Amino acid sequence: MFKAIVALSAFVATAAAHYTFPSLVVGGTTTPAWVNVRQTNNFNTQAPVTDVTSPDFRCYDSQTNPTAQTVTVSAGSQMGIMSDGTIYHPGVVNVYMAKAPGDVSSFAGDGAVWFKVYEISAVTNGGQSISFPAEGVPGVTFTLPKNLPSGQYLVRMEAIALHVAQSFGGAQFYISCGQVNVVNGGSGSPGPLVAIPGVYTGYEPGILININYPVPKNYTQPGPAVWSG
Repeated sequence: MFKAIVALSAFVATAAAHYTFPSLVVGGTTTPAWVNVRQTNNFNTQAPVTDVTSPDFRCYDSQTNPTAQTVTVSAGSQMGIMSDGTIYHPGVVNVYMAKAPGDVSSFAGDGAVWFKVYEISAVTNGGQSISFPAEGVPGVTFTLPKNLPSGQYLVRMEAIALHVAQSFGGAQFYISCGQVNVVNGGSGSPGPLVAIPGVYTGYEPGILININYPVPKNYTQPGPAVWSG
């Protein structure tokens, strides 16, 4: 009986430590879950993606055949992406966008069309300590580049949990894709453009890393540079 209770407690603790990102924040208001975000495969299990070459590494929606509504945002305004709890694990965040050629509802995001608009990295001080500002927050808020061209986009949230990333495939990726219609845009040329999957191999020093011992002297954020417009 005691072993069963311990096993159940461990399962509950593990499940509680996982999370999804089902909502956007537009105009200061958090949207209902899975209305403006494509429902992910893990909407119930909250299990992460660990294979960076998997088709599910893009929007994690191969099993849900999701539909979502597209919400309007202005270039240069703030928007956010919210979890269903908090970003429980130590790790970092990347937010990518991809412009659809037309209606984003039918846009898969194939090819080298993704660019990074926001990131939260780790803080190091030469091997004495490493901390993760994204750990424990309920979501992220960022400013859309003022020169972002008008049009419809996928906005991809990527929270990378690094607590067991010391072996290949150990990093956990918590992912979702929202749909936005950008208005009042500019004439910028977002980039560098990358493909997802394809942006990572899994061997990047910011993905394959032991954050516990020895304490890393520095941290290299995965992915391209942020495009700020």
